[in-house]
Amino acid sequence: MSRRHSFITLLVAALLAIPLAALAGDNQTKGPKPVHISQGKEVTLADYLVPGKTTIFDFYSEYCPPCRAIAPRLEKLHMTRDDIVVVKIDINRPGMKGIDWKSPVARQYKLQSIPHFKVYDPDGNLKAEGDEAYELVNSWLK
Repeated sequence: MSRRHSFITLLVAALLAIPLAALAGDNQTKGPKPVHISQGKEVTLADYLVPGKTTIFDFYSEYCPPCRAIAPRLEKLHMTRDDIVVVKIDINRPGMKGIDWKSPVARQYKLQSIPHFKVYDPDGNLKAEGDEAYELVNSWLK
């Protein structure tokens, strides 16, 4: 087989693999543990939605006792339900002590309390937010 033929065969195989990788979904988001993002920076939630799965965005701070209390239960939900993905959004900027209400992400989503949940359905539509989302997530945690 010529060198040119080998290159073309390799190129075609690589091009065919790209759509298959896209169909597999975002493996970095649905892993053994929820992915942690932001550290106070603005974030586009649509970048973290997992098609075909319910996505729970958990806005939290390590300085929030209720956030720390619910964290292990959310992790368990993420790990035990194939239809649910949890994405944790740390509202604190690096080095900030206490809950960072003035961080870019806290301002972006006008957060006034945490934990704050946004739940998106498998089609990427906002299903619930705030108190309604909290009740929905709690029903799945039971």
